[in-house]
Amino acid sequence: MQKIIGTGLSGLVGSRIKELLSDRFEFVDFSLDSGVNILDKENLATAFEKNKDAVTILHLAAFTDTNAAWEQKGDKSDICYQLNVEGTRNILNLAQKYNQQLIYISTDFVFDGTKITPYIETDTPNPIEWYGETKYLGEKVILDSGYQNYNISRITYPYRAKFEPKVDIIRKVLTKLQNNEPVKMFSDQICTYTFVDDIAQSLGYFIENKSTGIYHLVGSSSHSPYEMCLEIAKVFNLNKDLISQSSLEEFIKSQPEGSRPWQKKLITSNQKAKDLGLNFKTLAEGLEKIKNQLNYGK
Repeated sequence: MQKIIGTGLSGLVGSRIKELLSDRFEFVDFSLDSGVNILDKENLATAFEKNKDAVTILHLAAFTDTNAAWEQKGDKSDICYQLNVEGTRNILNLAQKYNQQLIYISTDFVFDGTKITPYIETDTPNPIEWYGETKYLGEKVILDSGYQNYNISRITYPYRAKFEPKVDIIRKVLTKLQNNEPVKMFSDQICTYTFVDDIAQSLGYFIENKSTGIYHLVGSSSHSPYEMCLEIAKVFNLNKDLISQSSLEEFIKSQPEGSRPWQKKLITSNQKAKDLGLNFKTLAEGLEKIKNQLNYGK
């Protein structure tokens, strides 16, 4: 069984990857819980030396709180930059030393959200807020290094059936509707929601086939947050009258000067990954899977 070093394996996406792929790979957790600090070069080097037979490093660990990241904008000493950029650099250096495949999990937030057609892998990133900028700088650390044994997989708005430590946007809306609470969401923003199980299976393929390059591991449909809520109500047979529209444009105008900017259209294409035979569900299909996994209504 191939050994995989994983960072961020306790998170929303990482823990599900481990659940679904542990019958195919041996995962070694690099986290503070296991005594590994990716910002401590000496500590990290010792951990790598003990696992130099690992074939792949799956690097998911990141600072992902976009609002908190904006408060740190431009500060390279703070945790967002340190984890997303310097932590990635530390991981890369050791991947190069042991010639291990490096899979870096990135985000659609590297784009500015102004493109009308779907973003593809060859589009030039142009992040507009600090989280996206640090993730893009993490990408650049890898791309500028000249190391060829890399895979950059960008994911978007991941959701899954159960994960109590961090409730994703789909689960938040579902819970509110189940509790007959009103939900108000932007109707003038577009996002691509991705079923985590599809991400996991795609990464399993990349590990087994040593796939290199940049890929978008994203859902097969894009929606406004308002449309997303209506889809949840439809699939789970909940009251759609609880759902109302709001405007991102108006929200942005109401914010103080210097507030965090927002991407308006993050439609992301998964065609390159689909050409490999990988499958990604539409939002409706993903919600049906969640409904089944939760045994909802049974």
